[in-house]
Amino acid sequence: MVCLNCALFKNLFNSSISLRTFLLRSTKLSMARVLSLFRSQPFLHLVARRKPTFCKMSMDTRAREVFAAAVEAVQPDTVVCQSIERKEDSVVIDGRTFTLKHNLHLVGFGKAVLGMAAEVERIVGDHLVKGVISVPHGIQQTLQQHGKDHLLLKENSRIKVIEGAKHNLPDPDAQKAAEEIKHLASELTEKDLLIVLISGGGSALLPAPIPPITLQEKLDVTCRLAGAGATIQELNTIRRALSLLKGGGLAHHAHPAQVVALILSDVIGDPIDMIASGPTVMSRVWPEEVLSILERYKLLNLLPTSVKEVLDKPNSRWKENKEESDTSGHVLNAVIGSNGVALKHAGLRARELGFLPVVLSPSVCGDVRSVSRLYGLLARFGCSREEPPPDIATEVLKLGPEVGVESWDLCRTMQVLEKGRTEGWGATCLLAGGEPTVELTGKGRGGRNQELAMRVGLELRSLGLSPKGPVFLSGGTDGQDGPTEAAGAITDGGLYDEAKAQGLDIDNFLINNDSYTFFSRLSGGQQLLVPGLTCTNVMDVHMLLIPAIPIIIR
Repeated sequence: MVCLNCALFKNLFNSSISLRTFLLRSTKLSMARVLSLFRSQPFLHLVARRKPTFCKMSMDTRAREVFAAAVEAVQPDTVVCQSIERKEDSVVIDGRTFTLKHNLHLVGFGKAVLGMAAEVERIVGDHLVKGVISVPHGIQQTLQQHGKDHLLLKENSRIKVIEGAKHNLPDPDAQKAAEEIKHLASELTEKDLLIVLISGGGSALLPAPIPPITLQEKLDVTCRLAGAGATIQELNTIRRALSLLKGGGLAHHAHPAQVVALILSDVIGDPIDMIASGPTVMSRVWPEEVLSILERYKLLNLLPTSVKEVLDKPNSRWKENKEESDTSGHVLNAVIGSNGVALKHAGLRARELGFLPVVLSPSVCGDVRSVSRLYGLLARFGCSREEPPPDIATEVLKLGPEVGVESWDLCRTMQVLEKGRTEGWGATCLLAGGEPTVELTGKGRGGRNQELAMRVGLELRSLGLSPKGPVFLSGGTDGQDGPTEAAGAITDGGLYDEAKAQGLDIDNFLINNDSYTFFSRLSGGQQLLVPGLTCTNVMDVHMLLIPAIPIIIR
């Protein structure tokens, strides 16, 4: 048995014998294992041929730096600036050119929209006629208090700001904003250009129930559905059926004007019909589908009379002056910021800090138990001193459907980890994103990111590599994980022993869903991730930093 460091092992494979040939001759691998490692890859733009540079920062510090780069890449002003190109009296968006003749109008709704609107006005404000945006209650004061003046509108702005949706629920202020947005859109002509800014939280900030439904009645119906376990797709179907503006309603009211929607996505997969319930994406509402959903959750007999009246009338959503027409040619929907964008820039920063970056997926979901198990297995795969047992790859692939990750992405990621392990790449930074879920069994304080970090810490314990082993970070890009001031936490394989030494029973904290209290008490809260107000939201960022591990070959 010979122990070789990674650099020496890399030299071995620079010979005429390829890695594939070597493995086939030297190890007993299953065909599935071989195929999983050697399919041609489309990710080489993320994996340069040169070895990453050495960095003296601690793993913890570098993890925080990479997370900060992810958040910075999806700042509202940044994504707008990168998506709008001004050329004299025209503007280029998503490859299409639009003429500016003092014909520009603007509406928006969402938690990040204020900063987006400020940047749009900076770029094309000289042609802006009027604007209305619906933003969270207290957001302007909060931005001022945090020194984020660059995300605020100027005093002479032509954009009207209406704050509403306290506690992220539709309210009369948000409804007033929706009415003004609808009125602005309805007055436009074929010569006008309407820019629509959309971000997370936009659905609650654009409530426009179809008369005679009241705001409270619509809210009651959707709350009962959510409480009964309806999926987000089912909830959006009901919202569209009862709304004048969702499901393409805003685009309908703006016709025949040209509509350009700039979208900061907080939904897995970036489906534009789901983000804020798709106000600029035409979607038919089928009464049979709506009634089927309501019947499935035994709510048909509990509906208010007004809701029954609306559902009984065909085409009741839009019965005003504008004729029913196909608006698809007049609407451009562009996702300008997403979890994928955040992960891309996180990878760039990781490379600058000495890591080989690889993006697993921006669509991780499912229970945190399954997600933590996946990261534990990938860490074991990447840290193995010998050829990883085939059962690790088998279990990884089996977990894929549970956590929303395609088998192809898992195979691709394992190939990069294999290269990092055997070819001397040095440390590896595995990046992923999404929005896992937590099963509530207690009444503690915490969030999915902090609980995921706890569970991954327990998974890493079995590697026996702490304190020089892998480091894991999970953080919400909005800066807030559940009802806490933290965005998430950083952990490693020493978590359990460190907690035990400080008299903290990690299992009890997990049972009570009390992850924030746990990390606050652990070492004075040093492992909490607290970036403060981020002004954006593209779901969560997960990061697994795997150090260079000396390998053993036989």
